[in-house]
Amino acid sequence: MNLEPLLQNEVPYLIAQGSILPDCPIFLPGSFNPFHEGHKKLLCVACKKTEGVGTLELSISNVDKPDLTSAELEIRLASIPSDLTVILTNAPTFIQKARCFPNRSFVLGFDTAIRLLDPKYHADIPKMLAEFRALKTRFLVAGRSINQTFYDPFKLNIPKGFEELFLQIPKEVFRVDLSSTELRG
Repeated sequence: MNLEPLLQNEVPYLIAQGSILPDCPIFLPGSFNPFHEGHKKLLCVACKKTEGVGTLELSISNVDKPDLTSAELEIRLASIPSDLTVILTNAPTFIQKARCFPNRSFVLGFDTAIRLLDPKYHADIPKMLAEFRALKTRFLVAGRSINQTFYDPFKLNIPKGFEELFLQIPKEVFRVDLSSTELRG
């Protein structure tokens, strides 16, 4: 796959698999290393909750990890079922994703939501959240089991005045205690 147009910022995204509908409202970003049943179930739950259509988003750049090579990308894509749409971006942060895809909902695990609201990644959290609001971006947050402790999405510390940007997915609706990290062993 030729990633040059994406790497050179000539295009905002590339469709790696399937087809994206112009009004596709749900994006599940991830590294998918490897893709597993929890990813598929989370996307399905988010689509049911919002009555929307979903797609997977895989950024070739990541704020905490090295950029993906073409070979790594091919391996990750091979683990994703062919019935799912996958888009590739060069948008490592959620504000970059939201600017690329306004009026969308991004599905996150609790651990990712914590990083979204961490000043380490975004110097001015209220300004960033105000931009999300202007872009009509929403976040669906699912709980996450980390080191055998479950973190409930209702415990997310959302800055006052921005609560409407976050919709929590109760553990009764979605809880999969599996991670790609554990699968890689």
